[in-house]
Amino acid sequence: MNIIEIKNLSHRFANGEIGIDDINLTIREGEFVVFAGMNGSGKTTLFRHLNGLLTPSGGSVILDGISVADDPKRARRMVGMVFQNADSQIVGETVYDDVAFGPENLGLEQAMIAQRVSEALHAVGLNAHADKRPHLLSGGEKRRLAIAGILAMGSRVLVFDEPFSNLDYPGICQVLKQIVSLHHAGHTILIATHDLEKVIFHAQRLIFMKDGNIIQDGAPDDNLKEAERFGVRTPCATHFGKEPISWLT
Repeated sequence: MNIIEIKNLSHRFANGEIGIDDINLTIREGEFVVFAGMNGSGKTTLFRHLNGLLTPSGGSVILDGISVADDPKRARRMVGMVFQNADSQIVGETVYDDVAFGPENLGLEQAMIAQRVSEALHAVGLNAHADKRPHLLSGGEKRRLAIAGILAMGSRVLVFDEPFSNLDYPGICQVLKQIVSLHHAGHTILIATHDLEKVIFHAQRLIFMKDGNIIQDGAPDDNLKEAERFGVRTPCATHFGKEPISWLT
């Protein structure tokens, strides 16, 4: 079943610059898709249309049969986005408060909010930090906190924009482990990156973008050899004729 259908989607910024240009794309529920391309290729602009953060100049995004334009509140519940700068998503005085912010804005009862927060914190391994101030967390923990926030909203599609940027090796492994676990639990995973090394082993589909367009779309094994043509570094193993390996091994 297709959970996302993108039809002739275009976005032109106020200065006339084209962000994305006539994109057509479908994503199946439960799929793990990596979007790769140089900075400015249109990855983030495309992602911001999935839950109504940007309004298209043309075309539409349909989530499980309903257009984002027709019900943007539903879209923001259904599609959760973890931004490159995790600090920009922190709004609570404590870790618990931060995760509770979304469910509170949905108007849920306190008992349901407490249940969702508890389940989300447990899922990302932050339940022991519930009373901690978010800004005292490590970089990897802040990304996991952002993930908990969207899990508490009940998001079915989880979108990550450069999720490993500015993280040390332990932080990268923490976040990657969380993403893989969420995929195994049935979530649809979309990741934007210009660094395939860390995540491609786990991906089911690799899409290259350039100048606001989808240039190539297919299985990672078939597409990896084209990466450098689109300004994306290929995983080190491929230079030695070997298959990429997981960073979690």
